[in-house]
Amino acid sequence: MSDLIQKTTVLFLLFLFVGINASPAETPPAEENTELNVSELILEHVGDGYDWHITNLGHNPVSIPLPVIVKGKESGWHLFLSSAFHHGHASCKGFSIAQEGPYKGKIIETLATGDEVRPWDFSLTKNATSLLLSSIILIILIVSCANWYRKRQENPENCSPKGFVAFVELVIMSIVDGVIKPCIGKNYKRYTPYLLTVFFFIIFNNLLGLIPLFPGGANVTGNIAITCVLALFTFAMVNIFGTKEYWKEIFWPDVPAWLKVPVPIMPAVEFLGIFTKPFALMIRLFASILSGHALILGLTCMVFLTVRLGVFMNTGMTVFAVILTVFSDCVELLVAYIQAYVFTMLSAVYIGLSQVEAHHKPKSEKSR
Repeated sequence: MSDLIQKTTVLFLLFLFVGINASPAETPPAEENTELNVSELILEHVGDGYDWHITNLGHNPVSIPLPVIVKGKESGWHLFLSSAFHHGHASCKGFSIAQEGPYKGKIIETLATGDEVRPWDFSLTKNATSLLLSSIILIILIVSCANWYRKRQENPENCSPKGFVAFVELVIMSIVDGVIKPCIGKNYKRYTPYLLTVFFFIIFNNLLGLIPLFPGGANVTGNIAITCVLALFTFAMVNIFGTKEYWKEIFWPDVPAWLKVPVPIMPAVEFLGIFTKPFALMIRLFASILSGHALILGLTCMVFLTVRLGVFMNTGMTVFAVILTVFSDCVELLVAYIQAYVFTMLSAVYIGLSQVEAHHKPKSEKSR
C-alpha cells in the first residue's frame, strides 16, 4: 500500500509542476483607476474554467493548463492545451473563449462567415479534473481500508483496526446503523453500497473544495450539473426498484374516492412528487455549498473594498473580515458533513418509501 501511495504522490507532483503555466496577462495601464468587481470575482471563482488557476506572480497568473477537446462545425476534431488561449486573451485554431455575451466563459468557434457558434465541447475543465482527482484519491483510500480487512481474514490475530481504518469504520457504521437501516428496513443491504458511495463522494468533495490550494479549491458539489447527476441516481434507485405497492400508492392512493375521481387530484400530486424529491436533493446541496463559497469570498473582498476609507477603517474591517472568514470556514467544515449526511438520509428515506409492501389486515379483524 505504501508503494501505491508513493506512486500516486509522484504522479500528482508531476501533474502539478510539469503542467504549470505562467504567462503575462493583459493588465490595464497604471494610470487607469480600476475598481474591484465583487460579483464578477465571486462568479469567476465559484464557476468552472479551462485551466486551474493557482496564484498570481505580480500580474502574471500561474495556472495548470488542461486539455481542450472540441469538435468544430467546419474544422472537425481538435486537441490542445488551454494554455494556447493565454488565459482567454488569444484564439487557437479558430477557437477562443468568449469574453462577453450568452457564451461568456465558454469556448466558441469563429466560422468563415464571421459568425460565432458553440462547438461540441468535451474539454477537461477544472471541475471535471477535480472530479477525476477526488474520485481517484477516494478510491485509493477506501481500497486501502478494504485491503486491511482482507489481510485480517488471513491473520485473525490482528482484529482491531487502528488509525485511519478505525475512523472510516466508525463513519461507515454510524451511517449504516443510524441512517440506512432505519430508513430502508430489511432490504437495506441492497442499497448500502450506493448510499455509502454518495456520502463519501459528497463529503470528500465538500472538504476538498475548502482547501484553497491545488488539488483543492474547485467548486464540484456547488456545481448544479454534479448535484443533478447525483439526484438522478437517487431518482433511478427509487423508481426502478420500487415495489408494486409503491406505484399503486402513487396512481391509486388510499384516500377518499372524491380525491381520485372524477378529477385525479391526489394521483397528480403523488406523481408530481416523483420529480420534486430529486429536485429538492439537487437544489439543497447545490445552494448550500455555493452560498458558503460565495460568503467566504465576499468576506475576503471586504479587505480590498475598504482600502479607500482610510487606514483605521481598513484595518478594522480587515480584522473583522478575517475573524468572520475563519469562523465561516469552521462552519463550512460542519456544513460539509451535514450536507453529505442530509443527502444520504433523504436518499435513504425516498428509497425506503419505494420499498413499501402491501398492508394486510390481521386475521382477527378479517374474522369480524
